[in-house]
Amino acid sequence: MVAEVNTVNNKLNVQQELVFYNQSEDTLTSIVLNDWMNAYSSKTSPLAKRFSDEFYRGFHLANEEERGGTINLEISAHNQSVFWERAAKNPDLILVKLGAKLAPKEKITLHLTYIVKVPSDKFTHYGHFGNEGMYLKNWFIIPARYENFSFIKYSNNNLDDIANGFSNFDIELIIPNKFSLTTDLKSRAINQNENTTTYTISGTNRTDFSVFLEPKNSFHSYKNNIVEVLTNLNGNTADEIQKAIAVDRVVRFTNNLIGKIPYDKITVSQADYDRNPFYGLNQLPSFIVPFPDEFLFEIKFLKTYLNNYLKNTLKLDPRKDNWIYDGIQIYTMMKYMEENCPDCKMTGRIADYKIFKSFNILNLDFNEQYSYFYLLMARKNLDQPLGTPKNQLIKFNEQIASKYRAGLSLIYLDNYLGNDILSNSIKQFIAKNENSQTTRSDFETLLKSNAKKNIDWFFNTIINSREIIDYKFKNVSKTKDSVSFSLKNKTLVSVPMPIYGIKNDSIVFKKWIETNQKDSIYTIARNDASKIVINYKNEVPEFNLRNNWVKLDGLFPNNRPVTFAFMKDLENPYYNQVLYAPILTYNVYDGMSPGIRLQNKAILNKPFIYDITPTYALKSHSISGGATFIVNRDFRNSNLFNIRYSLSSSYFHYAPDATYFKLNPMVLVQIRNDNYRDNRKQLIVARQVIVNRQKSEFVIDNSAQNYSVFNLKYINSRTEVTDHIKFVSDVQFSSKFGKVSSEIQFRKLFEDNRQINLRLFAASFIYNRTNSDFYSFGLDRPKDYLFDYPFLGRSSSTGIVSQEFIMAEGGFKSKLNTRYANQWISTLNASYSLWNWIDVYGDFGLVNNKNQNTNVVYDSGIRLNLLEDFFELYFPVYSNNGLEISQTKYNEKIRFIITLDPNRLLQLFTRKWF
Repeated sequence: MVAEVNTVNNKLNVQQELVFYNQSEDTLTSIVLNDWMNAYSSKTSPLAKRFSDEFYRGFHLANEEERGGTINLEISAHNQSVFWERAAKNPDLILVKLGAKLAPKEKITLHLTYIVKVPSDKFTHYGHFGNEGMYLKNWFIIPARYENFSFIKYSNNNLDDIANGFSNFDIELIIPNKFSLTTDLKSRAINQNENTTTYTISGTNRTDFSVFLEPKNSFHSYKNNIVEVLTNLNGNTADEIQKAIAVDRVVRFTNNLIGKIPYDKITVSQADYDRNPFYGLNQLPSFIVPFPDEFLFEIKFLKTYLNNYLKNTLKLDPRKDNWIYDGIQIYTMMKYMEENCPDCKMTGRIADYKIFKSFNILNLDFNEQYSYFYLLMARKNLDQPLGTPKNQLIKFNEQIASKYRAGLSLIYLDNYLGNDILSNSIKQFIAKNENSQTTRSDFETLLKSNAKKNIDWFFNTIINSREIIDYKFKNVSKTKDSVSFSLKNKTLVSVPMPIYGIKNDSIVFKKWIETNQKDSIYTIARNDASKIVINYKNEVPEFNLRNNWVKLDGLFPNNRPVTFAFMKDLENPYYNQVLYAPILTYNVYDGMSPGIRLQNKAILNKPFIYDITPTYALKSHSISGGATFIVNRDFRNSNLFNIRYSLSSSYFHYAPDATYFKLNPMVLVQIRNDNYRDNRKQLIVARQVIVNRQKSEFVIDNSAQNYSVFNLKYINSRTEVTDHIKFVSDVQFSSKFGKVSSEIQFRKLFEDNRQINLRLFAASFIYNRTNSDFYSFGLDRPKDYLFDYPFLGRSSSTGIVSQEFIMAEGGFKSKLNTRYANQWISTLNASYSLWNWIDVYGDFGLVNNKNQNTNVVYDSGIRLNLLEDFFELYFPVYSNNGLEISQTKYNEKIRFIITLDPNRLLQLFTRKWF
């Protein structure tokens, strides 16, 4: 290949000769080529859809110059054009039709010319940095991997899992003189003229390689007798000597544990790390990171070096067999920390401060964090089998939980087998990959042949299922010299379990138990142990650690002392934790209300949760607040994946002189599709809302002060950046009324970056025996007799809080003469973007009240969509009231949406992960 780089317009002119050697036993009539750079060419490509699915707007809103692609492609063979095509839904795959059949062991030479339009690096960290250089990855056209009688057709999903056939490369790269070249292939300059320099770069048995072009070379070379490392990884204040020591230590450790890298050179870039950072270290501002800079450089280098080492070395299917890449990477990292930093804590030197000693999360060993990241998803019932293809994983699983569990699983197997069997097997597998394409079955066969024990359970249960593991002791008896027990398998999953004897926090014995023997009694020498613990070192990815221990001394073998922890903490299996934190609530009647939150909801979900929030209202000088009690039940193998039973209550002022008390028993059913990445969610809610209101002199209505309403609701929604659709059906019954309503929301972001929002609401009373509008449908503001909405001023009819808008019921922004409907209502709310976050909106509706003609209502205006559903402003222009913008007191007509609830705001940052 000859590729000439134009750094002014960020394009590469490519002339390529591709010699395809049919190494299979099949006769081929076509060839599939990977052209992943062309994934950037469309807003509807699988890559674009992936961005949308993960709530990243940058790609869709980018201008044409920032996106990339492959243009002017021509393919020929034997001096004649050959037919090729792209699949409409997969523009990054090329199907080349061969003029004649290609028999096994035959070759065909294809000639390609094309222009690569390099995208901005802001999307994936691959691409151009303005006019300041490029990081080129997956930029050329190359044959796809062939196995099991077909080519593997994977589109670019920003997962670094391109399935190329392994190849030999011989490339001439022509770059401007002002740029330097860094690559992990062999390279040398062969020609230089006034404006450009030509480099040859070459490599054998590779699936991919990296090219960095920079005005000033930022890479440093570190070389030992194993490999040359080129890195520009940020080390903050770590000096060159510290970096050199860290690089050498990581390279030698990796070489000894899992085998020698089969290449002379490897690149480890800051961009590579930024794509796959060490989560935890990268979340804190640099001025409070609790680790020395040299340690940060070392752990970042370790993670990125291993990632690049494995990507360049293993010739697996990187999408289907991703757990092997992840498992070996995390396994090696954990082994490295055991040997080189055995006393390091998850939170570094913060754990040294006595003030933080009570926090379990701050005192975890560094390697213990991996288990808790897996448990975070398992307790949400969102974990996925390790054997799941990478593109089907939820983002949190793909980047964190499944990756960590894969490493934990290999650590588990390593401890069970002992004698370095796993390490030696990995070495053999890496050696096998040097010259041949491999699969996960090759890895499995190699492990089983080296193991001295049956490890079918490892692949059947740990890798290929999402079965959870949970054991507890049963029938424990003891003597001075021995302890006897049986193990209760709470999930019917049989895997080996380690049993520890503990005395004064020291291990006095450890024994592996084969748990497939039902009701077996095990007797072990006690060795003065005061406590026996299942899975003490957390080697097994176990679901619940709170039932894993029994005290052998004392009258109460399983009592857990109560401990208090400030804010959030990680679950401590040896204590009953009560978490406390200050809170501050606000409404105009109670004013600022400081208080305290008492709860047991740690970072990991629990089957039973309580949350009690007493506050003191500074304005009304009264006690207020609420309490919630929740019982969760997960269903592991069903689309019905969770049922939540809850009882909640709240007590606040709803008017300046009156309070309300709400009691809300509820059952919530959550349904999820088999495809966990699908953002569709279905909820069924059944509740009884019981309200007791004080009478107010400021709120005049003839409705009952005490009432009870049964509410049944169904919600079906699917949300991403480019599309949102939501359907809600609601039924309510009480002694005074019965009503039914339905709502459909639709939002679409078009390719020209304009957006349309549509909402249709229709509702009707089944019966209505009331003589006030307290239970009526609201046109511009719901009455909220169920006290569901977080109004700042619930009963206010004047002042700025009365202008607060919540999109509910009629959804009108203008306050018209007819504000309520006591028979039926139907409205359509619409908005369309004019420019950036400026929209034009319009509402149209029909309102029907008893003994009155149906009213036709409408309004329109300008919407400032600053943060969708969280912070918006509405400026009415024209409605049934006339030209509102010309009327007096226009400032009182402006409506606003503002969200102060921290839990709702947090969804903005977490929705892309789950």
